[in-house]
Amino acid sequence: MHIYANPTRFLALAKWLMPLCFWSGLSLALGAMAWGLFFVPPDRLMGETVRILFIHVPAAWLGMGGWTGIAISSAMLLIWKHPLAAIAARAIALPGMVFCAVCLATGSIWGRPTWGTWWEWDGRLTSMLVLLFLYAGYIALTQAASREGTTPKIAAIFGLVGAVNVPIINRSVVWWNSLHQPPSITMGKSAIDAAYLTPLLVAVIGFSLLFGGIVLMRMRALIADAQVEARLRRRALDDDVPLAGAAAVMEQA
Repeated sequence: MHIYANPTRFLALAKWLMPLCFWSGLSLALGAMAWGLFFVPPDRLMGETVRILFIHVPAAWLGMGGWTGIAISSAMLLIWKHPLAAIAARAIALPGMVFCAVCLATGSIWGRPTWGTWWEWDGRLTSMLVLLFLYAGYIALTQAASREGTTPKIAAIFGLVGAVNVPIINRSVVWWNSLHQPPSITMGKSAIDAAYLTPLLVAVIGFSLLFGGIVLMRMRALIADAQVEARLRRRALDDDVPLAGAAAVMEQA
């Protein structure tokens, strides 16, 4: 875990891993969406609206997966004080929030013809909306900590506490009766026809790789910003030394 604690070593890894994840993920995601849009047959019950499945499901997966990544990074910061953990969590937060918002938007579009309503306050939808608010709160905390130069531990604690919502989202359709369908994919089982399942898995893999590439891209940018700030701070301190020496000489005179 501490092998890549050194920013230089991490940047050397991210330099080739980031474009690999980003472009391969983008290719797979676009291919899966084209597959679902043009080659998958309409569903017997949902008709053409089933095609939104190939965006909605990966977005839901990455919305929850993003916060799981924040929780893991927060634990690494609080327990092992990993120097890049806070940067990783900050890098995950924004794309995680975007995918969470995409999940809610596509779910509403899907729900209108399927359920007859744009929104229903059931367990799955409500807990996913709570996750969106958690992302917004976490981003606000990290930005405030960065701006004020305070410890990122408060945001890390928030990231761990907010992780309680992830299993609630996952199990909500089992614990409470709702309009949302029960889990279609469980351990070793799938209720989805192979005509939909194969492109769906490709879409999940593609979006996950794209997500990883974006996170690495953001981590590189955050590390670069931190290095620039450190250089400017050192330069400012170096410039203050001659002024302090001159002031001492004037006082002695």
